[in-house]
Amino acid sequence: MLKALARVALLTVLGIVLLVGLLWLDRNQDTTLPTPTGPFAVGRTTCVWSDPAHSDPMSPPPGAKRELLAWVWYPATTPQPLQTSADYLPAPWRKAMEGDAVITLLTRDLSRVRTHSISEAAVSPQKPSYPVVFMRAGAAALTADYTTLAEDLASHGYVVVGFDAPYRSFVAVFPDGREIKRAPQNDIDQTDGSQTDQLAAKLARAWSADMSFALDQLERLNASDPTGRFSGRLDLQRIGVVGHSLGGATALQFCHDDPRCKAGIDVDGAPFGPVISAGVTQPFMFILSDHRGESTDGQTPVAIREAAANIRSIYERLPADRRLEITIRGGNHFMFSDNAMLKSPLLMRVLRAAGIVRLDGRRQIAITSHYLSAFFDVYLQGAPASGLKSQSEYPETEYSQ
Repeated sequence: MLKALARVALLTVLGIVLLVGLLWLDRNQDTTLPTPTGPFAVGRTTCVWSDPAHSDPMSPPPGAKRELLAWVWYPATTPQPLQTSADYLPAPWRKAMEGDAVITLLTRDLSRVRTHSISEAAVSPQKPSYPVVFMRAGAAALTADYTTLAEDLASHGYVVVGFDAPYRSFVAVFPDGREIKRAPQNDIDQTDGSQTDQLAAKLARAWSADMSFALDQLERLNASDPTGRFSGRLDLQRIGVVGHSLGGATALQFCHDDPRCKAGIDVDGAPFGPVISAGVTQPFMFILSDHRGESTDGQTPVAIREAAANIRSIYERLPADRRLEITIRGGNHFMFSDNAMLKSPLLMRVLRAAGIVRLDGRRQIAITSHYLSAFFDVYLQGAPASGLKSQSEYPETEYSQ
């Protein structure tokens, strides 16, 4: 019996070593993000915006000034031979993200992720100016986690602006070397019940206020950009917003709060706060994952039904020609970000076998990218609304009435 147990133990150890080895080899493979589908090349730059006149309402130190780290993707000139692609996540950010060894093994090495953005490229001269779309990540996720969606939208002629903030994003790394992580009291995953709703509503309001502040900064850049890049190139009469998960709730909140918002998209986000009863007046789209037969991702069926009812209430109060709601059959809540490409293929096979992930992640991203640009093309650029319903191209899509 002891010999049998020893053999089992040895095989178990060998199996673990083999598994870790396979995961490590996979982690160190190059990963290229999906190629943007629009006609424009894509540039990327970053900005730091400070607001000494207003304190950050989510900051534990009382009176800390509002600070934002903005990531900007935009239509760019054709890349030249010596221009380099932007890092998916700059090295100081990667260092700040180092942590749990298991999570590290289950994720591709971010230094080997290839983007399609050219760092600090010139803005494309093909149009005199471009509409602006704010992009908000889910919960504490980083803006860079949505690079694929941002690059695709920029390639269709939009300036895409996302930002991270101290104490709310998982981490914020400033050019001066400061690393500020999310404050525990802002961690929505550590709450439940009414506390979750209250914190989510508070976070959505704070992010919405940040968008209004960011829009003020863009107005200044448009008037006089020290680099000359964006001077006169931002069409600030055509402002859109898109967000995922809690970012989707923020998109609703921003359209409710700021009349400068002209169109919005909530990607699988439950609404919170007064916007549920007040609704929005701008053209709005909901892109939803498929909860039928899906893991509830820690949510109770009651919470899922309540979120669906709130979305439906907002949706039904919009005019029929200013709304769209789609469900991606087999879509998973966590596959709207670059997680679809950056998680270990071995892990993804396990999740597929367990029925947690049913639709290929790259396919889900492709469908989402299509509808983001198609919706904003209609409501920010005057394209025909008939282009919104491409069910023959994407049979996984279900449209609500």
